[in-house]
Amino acid sequence: MASPVLSIVVTVLNEQENIIPVCQELATVLPNLPVCEVIFVDDGSVDGTLDMLRQARETISGLQELRILRHNKRCGKSGALRTGIKNAKGRWIATIDGDGQDDPSEIPELFALGLSGEKAGRAPLVVGTRLKRRDTIWRRLATRFANGLRQRILADECPDTGAPMKVFLREDFLNLPQFEGLHRFLPALMKTYRVPLVCKPVRHRSRLHGESKYTNLGRAIVGVRDLLGVVWLRNRTRLPETVEEC
Repeated sequence: MASPVLSIVVTVLNEQENIIPVCQELATVLPNLPVCEVIFVDDGSVDGTLDMLRQARETISGLQELRILRHNKRCGKSGALRTGIKNAKGRWIATIDGDGQDDPSEIPELFALGLSGEKAGRAPLVVGTRLKRRDTIWRRLATRFANGLRQRILADECPDTGAPMKVFLREDFLNLPQFEGLHRFLPALMKTYRVPLVCKPVRHRSRLHGESKYTNLGRAIVGVRDLLGVVWLRNRTRLPETVEEC
């Protein structure tokens, strides 16, 4: 297979019931994209997630080259993303969740926006913002509060910083300081590194099966701590306008 231009990275944790339908949808999208690869990162699942991924690779047309990476223990979503992106072969990265709430058919348009931005001068971070959330009312309220707090403190200009669907350059992600929780602050951190932001509304669906692995209280406590850390990181980042070899 030719070297991929785009790597689609999907992180999963105990999503055995969602693997096959998500993979089937991804397979229908691949013909609408340039040469790309699909990478699933299993963040230490203890159910049948790994078995279902192997089954998808064997039985779903178009996914025979599916790459499966597995952590021997749970490292968190940002750690799983880092594993997938570090091992990706594509210059561009697209990320989605593996619970069926994201619609893979949105990826080609998000990727096209990334290419357009690069042609205009600088490859952006493209965020698929979820305007109509299909979550419980408590999770929607918690997310709205968290996004509002981040906006006021970080001024990242993104209405949905934790949106799973994103497209960006692999090198831009790997240039960032790595920590658990990073995925919730990509717009703010990439802005610090002068990566422009493009937001596009996308469809958001109800979870196919199972429940979220995170509680609202747990997310809130960790989120405030991480927010303070990101403020510190941005204040301590120093970047030159240009670099010349003399």
